[in-house]
Amino acid sequence: MTEANIEPEVLRLDDVHVQFAHKESTTKAVNGVSLTLRRGQILGVVGESGSGKSMTALSIMRLVPFPGRIARGAIHFDGQDLLGLNDEEMRRIRGNRISLVPQDPMTGLNPTASVGQQLIEGISAHTKLAKNEVRELCLASLHKVGLPDAENIMSRYSFQLSGGQAQRVLIAMAMALNPAVLIADEPTSALDSTVQAQILGEVRRLRDTLGTSVLLITHDMGVIAQTADEVAVMYGGTIVEYGTVRDVFRQPTHPYTYALLQTLPRLDRPVAHLQAIPGMPPDMMNLPEQCAFLPRCSKARNECRQLARPPLQPLEDGGVHAVACYNPMMQV
Repeated sequence: MTEANIEPEVLRLDDVHVQFAHKESTTKAVNGVSLTLRRGQILGVVGESGSGKSMTALSIMRLVPFPGRIARGAIHFDGQDLLGLNDEEMRRIRGNRISLVPQDPMTGLNPTASVGQQLIEGISAHTKLAKNEVRELCLASLHKVGLPDAENIMSRYSFQLSGGQAQRVLIAMAMALNPAVLIADEPTSALDSTVQAQILGEVRRLRDTLGTSVLLITHDMGVIAQTADEVAVMYGGTIVEYGTVRDVFRQPTHPYTYALLQTLPRLDRPVAHLQAIPGMPPDMMNLPEQCAFLPRCSKARNECRQLARPPLQPLEDGGVHAVACYNPMMQV
């Protein structure tokens, strides 16, 4: 059991389903996600594009775009079911107690307003501080994310910022009011490796200094290895494997997790061709009743073809490691 597991839970999702209804079909974007985020924990959510990671984040914020809806499930934060709150109650939590750093750092900022205007507006919406106090808080927030020339940054517009600066500004906006939960959706996907390492370092530092719980969404297993305490692997809108980063990377148990790790270059092995995962991700409009990974799985057997989607079940090691598979890799 990891140290994070002895901390109290901050956020819990129970069997969350997000669907988009169309004239002739329904897209099942999130298909029964359950997870727990604990105080001071960095929980990574990883998977291919279209696996449901970002829609899970938007469901927590109750920002699922129309015509999508949260069809089933519960989302508990600080003793409250967020799905039972009215719009005003949710607005007081969103951006204050739970903050979201969106995927694209350049489109996440309003190009018609300066950084300072956007920071001041966000802080003023949730506090009754005087103008000078709000400005001081803005400057302090920018300093905390490694932007020393905060006065200059406050006066700039998004097109005057580099990708790394824009990403830091978004993190500063999200962290200005010391939220209990930070949701970072692909925070490094558009950045070069040097800036990526700096941003991930800021995420860890904010967790360490403020005790913030972080839900880190990415498609990059390398980012998970560098940053997260535990990891949830998503495929077809559901979690197929969950565990500490150490356990999942040392003993990947679901065939999809194993295949993901085989696509990564390794420094401890001879140079070889990287392996691609054969086949295509599932059509979220026509998800099978069986395991969504079945058409791409090299270990599928009759049980996988005949039974409904396997539930996420703990392994027998007594830890948090769990897998949704009838024929896991550990049985090879």
